[in-house]
Amino acid sequence: MRIRFWGTRGSLATPGPGTLRYGGNTSCVEACSAGGTIIMFDIGTGAHRLGRALVQERDGPICGHVLISHTHWDHIQGIPFFKPFFVADNEWHIYGPRGLGASLRETLAGQMQYTYFPVTLDQLEAKIHFHDLVEGSFRIGDVVVTTQYLHHPALTLGYRIEADGVSVVYASDHEPHSPELAELGYRPTGGEDDHHARFIADADLLIHDAQYTAEEYPKKKGWGHSTVEYVVDTALAAGVRRVALFHHDPLRDDDALDELVQRARERVVGKDGRLEVMAAAEGQNLELEAADTTAPSSMPQGVSGLSTSQPALKDQSVLVAVTDPTSAMALSEAVRADQLTLHTADNAEEILQIVRSRQPSMVVLGRGAGDVDDFEVCRTIRQEEGAYAKEVPIIVIADIEDVHTRHMATEAGATDLLVRPFSSPYARTRVRAWLLRQACRWERAPLPDDEEARLRALHELCILDTAPEERFDRYTRIASTLFDVPIALVSLVNSDRQWFKSRQGLDAPETPRDMAFCAHAITQDSVFVVNDAIHDPRFADNPLVTGEPHVRFYAGVPLTLADGSRIGTLCLIDNRPRELDETKLAMLRDLGKMLEKEFADAPAGASKG
Repeated sequence: MRIRFWGTRGSLATPGPGTLRYGGNTSCVEACSAGGTIIMFDIGTGAHRLGRALVQERDGPICGHVLISHTHWDHIQGIPFFKPFFVADNEWHIYGPRGLGASLRETLAGQMQYTYFPVTLDQLEAKIHFHDLVEGSFRIGDVVVTTQYLHHPALTLGYRIEADGVSVVYASDHEPHSPELAELGYRPTGGEDDHHARFIADADLLIHDAQYTAEEYPKKKGWGHSTVEYVVDTALAAGVRRVALFHHDPLRDDDALDELVQRARERVVGKDGRLEVMAAAEGQNLELEAADTTAPSSMPQGVSGLSTSQPALKDQSVLVAVTDPTSAMALSEAVRADQLTLHTADNAEEILQIVRSRQPSMVVLGRGAGDVDDFEVCRTIRQEEGAYAKEVPIIVIADIEDVHTRHMATEAGATDLLVRPFSSPYARTRVRAWLLRQACRWERAPLPDDEEARLRALHELCILDTAPEERFDRYTRIASTLFDVPIALVSLVNSDRQWFKSRQGLDAPETPRDMAFCAHAITQDSVFVVNDAIHDPRFADNPLVTGEPHVRFYAGVPLTLADGSRIGTLCLIDNRPRELDETKLAMLRDLGKMLEKEFADAPAGASKG
């Protein structure tokens, strides 16, 4: 994988004699896989030179992908000056964090209104697609992309890409959740900072915001940026191989950055580490190759990062039970800014009454700034009956995030801690992230214990991506009629997708494995049944439920080879709730047994999957 840096500066472009070596353009990094997939991290002013380079280097139409961390100006100012956007035959995909209100396209169009710029977004000649993202994973060509919310005053995503046997993490504009870590360096806390460390784990290259030093941080607290000390210590703890300090402060010239790098390298040596440290510089090219040993992927196992629909928040409301006037005001402003309903409560009885009657999308407790009573209320909510009480995000305000407070929060069932003081913009960002995590989540199936052998057996069949065959189609026709369902499929579950060897009533030839009900079915010995997906917390927010084909009922019998490998399913899908009695379950199992014999016959063609 090739990495090229085109803009490394943070906050403000700073051209001039003092920034010649490390550069003065704002955030823009290019990644290109061995398969030719072009990915840009952010599209700040550095995108101007990248666009001209792409046009000069490539003949014919250019297809590429832009991963925007957030929509602050220094990360999007290059859009009107990116030459490939003005070429009619080009096709580009722009991805960015989904908010609770305006879409990514609407937000980006704002900076190109007539008042600010003479060309509107609609006048760009290339074919441009916009994709709203939440936390999760998805695929772009031969590249797997994983997203995670960062800690910044705007809703911000970090990106981890994996291809060609290497992994790169781009984490621009991120501040430690625990302010102590910015000054003292990383140490495990059990909270969001550990989550961030897991996200960057084992990366071959970490491109990380390191705008401040520990000495500078106290005056910059809450601005949404990291210190060099925190970045180095976290990278060491997470087993990162190389780190590129990024988002350089506009007041820091080349000589000052040299001193910063030297300081970071001395810190590594002082901790007996093997981390390679550099400062990202404009024009710098890196060729990343797979290491001799491949570390286990640290990709979060949970959801697809592509947001296909507006988040289905339960009541579009937040309960704020906070006594401190400053904190209560900041949270109230944050809730109202996103046009959510605000509920307030003064005591434990009122809190429980609102939770039971209104089921708000989130609960914030801060009547004693993280005292025992807040945790007791949290524990009481978790003990209520029903899935809602176990899943609703409960945030407890605290004065400090130390190991003891984190332990108390975990033991009480709190989702997270919110350390005060905090501003209204910061509170708004955190509220968005907590709500979107809850609203856009579903359960990904665990990997079978024999996953490696199972995939090997599937590929040896040489049946993936082959043409339709009557010997399989007859089973889906029979199943559709016999069980009176609109969709019947023969689904084969590969490492990253489910591909349909036969399908009745469905146009799509495959779906991501993250979304696949069949990925759950192959972990079972018998028929896997979901009577009503909307009322099943494992699937309620799955895009296949909230969008086409609007799955409500699913039943899948695993298809097992002679060696015991469950390679896929014969499955039934309906857009209305259903139940199967024992007789019909037995019939589905019988059809599955008959279908398994077809896989013993000679394959029809070579696999591409």
